[in-house]
Amino acid sequence: MKYRIERDSMGEVNVPEKALWGAQTERSHNNFNIGTETMPLPVIRAFAILKKAAAEVNLELGKLPLDKCELIRKACDEIYKGKHDKEFPLKVWQTGSGTQSNMNVNEVITGRGNLLAGKRILHPNDDVNMSQSSNDTFPTAMHIAAVMEIKRVLLPAIEKLILTFEKLEKENDDIVKSGRTHLQDATPIKFSQEISGWRFMLINSLGQIKASMQGIYKLALGGTAVGTGINAPKNFDRQVAKKIAELTDEPFITDENKFHALTSKDALVTCHGAIKGLAANMMKIANDVRWLASGPRLGLCEIFIPENEPGSSIMPGKVNPTQCEAVTMVAVQVMGNDVAVGMAASQGNFELNVFMPVLIYNFLQSVRLLGDAIGSFNDNCAMGIRANREKMRDNLHNSLMLVTCISPYVGYDNAAAVAKKAYKEGISLKKACLDLGFMDEESFDEVFKPEELV
Repeated sequence: MKYRIERDSMGEVNVPEKALWGAQTERSHNNFNIGTETMPLPVIRAFAILKKAAAEVNLELGKLPLDKCELIRKACDEIYKGKHDKEFPLKVWQTGSGTQSNMNVNEVITGRGNLLAGKRILHPNDDVNMSQSSNDTFPTAMHIAAVMEIKRVLLPAIEKLILTFEKLEKENDDIVKSGRTHLQDATPIKFSQEISGWRFMLINSLGQIKASMQGIYKLALGGTAVGTGINAPKNFDRQVAKKIAELTDEPFITDENKFHALTSKDALVTCHGAIKGLAANMMKIANDVRWLASGPRLGLCEIFIPENEPGSSIMPGKVNPTQCEAVTMVAVQVMGNDVAVGMAASQGNFELNVFMPVLIYNFLQSVRLLGDAIGSFNDNCAMGIRANREKMRDNLHNSLMLVTCISPYVGYDNAAAVAKKAYKEGISLKKACLDLGFMDEESFDEVFKPEELV
């Protein structure tokens, strides 16, 4: 590999000849060979947005010349469109402030801008990082990336599954089945009512996530090193937040207290908590579906789910609820991520949190995994759910808990005796009730109407 010599405040560094990055990126690349996890590209895209916004505001405030602003703008647009993704190789496991990734972006913008200009005109610190610090740009990029990914990946997936459940409710509104509590038989329920519970879990999660995003719309940019705004011109924070809002079409504003913005990550913790709530709801939905589909002969088998692939390498003809299993594994990962997010957020010492890369890595992984898993579950499972009407009817009429409908007429203790006798002797509730002499046949038939109990 051919190299070129780049320089920074510490001296000379050999950099791959065709790389757009500079000396500081190369030092980090060499010094932090830890794991395989690189800085998420949504963070890089967010940096492109904020660097473009900062350059335009610096131009408007008379700090940055037009020619430099134009070069920064063009380079940022290319980065945002994914044209230089390979130029961002740095690992998550780096300095806790994300300084090296900020400089990686600064250097790539500089390198690309200088190529466009045909000469060295941009400086990564003096021009691209003007009026900024890693300490306020990285948390700003975190917030932008979080909002953009939630809007891009997660919310549409939730909304799509809600519509699928709504359709399933309408298709199955005429089916009455046995309810279950504690994994035991319970009183009847309409299958559409059971599905509506799933749908409202998603509706509530959707609302909770949207509500929790309000804190993420507040940006740290303008606080610079420790929150005082040193080296940033007056009103830079408000103007750059307005510019970011225009570029993203999202209601970003400047955080009124930069000392809070630099060190506290409570907004991301709150939002991820809502995302964890969604994971918990998806765990319950996926488990319900695989329980209802269990069988096909020895389980509940009250629904049929799509048969997407062979389920066993040794048992021919076996089909497993694979989409449900994928969802539940993702839910477990998100719950683990929530611990990491919370722990990382708790480590804000004095004027800076130094666990930001790991926090945003886990946050964005949760968003991406849940969005993908919900989409996959919808397309490959939920849309193909069909009720086993015959099995639901048989289970309903064999349920001992139908005895609840005669309880008001014979009393709780007598109704319990009916259920126990029916179960022990393998007879119907009706025969047990008549044998015990609690009701005559006509009275029993008058009140024992399972389909009317919902």
